[in-house]
Amino acid sequence: MDQRTMNRDTSGDVARSETASLIASDKVEGTSVYDARGEKLGSIYTVMIDKNSGKVSYAVLSFGGFLGIGESYYPLPWNQLRYDTRLDGYVVSITEEQLKGAPSYARNESGNWTDATWRSRIDSYYV
Repeated sequence: MDQRTMNRDTSGDVARSETASLIASDKVEGTSVYDARGEKLGSIYTVMIDKNSGKVSYAVLSFGGFLGIGESYYPLPWNQLRYDTRLDGYVVSITEEQLKGAPSYARNESGNWTDATWRSRIDSYYV
């Protein structure tokens, strides 16, 4: 029996377990993000992974709106997030006010990920 077979559950889907230091991407999506005071800012919409290094570069925070209406997406450099087991979510050291001024895109947009200048603006905003 190979490793792929051993990691399958009875429904045929690949098991997505986690360890103390590893988590599956689908479990990151939807995880709450809090400010330093423990106030919820939003949740992780998706993660962006660098194809060459295999490392997560950004977590895209879903913020604002109601039931998906008026919601905006804020790419956060992955190194800005710290997992807090007490909150069962990620903590960032920015305030809601700072977040509102950060680079973002609307629900009907996809972000300008192919533009290195745009990504540089994101990175420099959080320095």
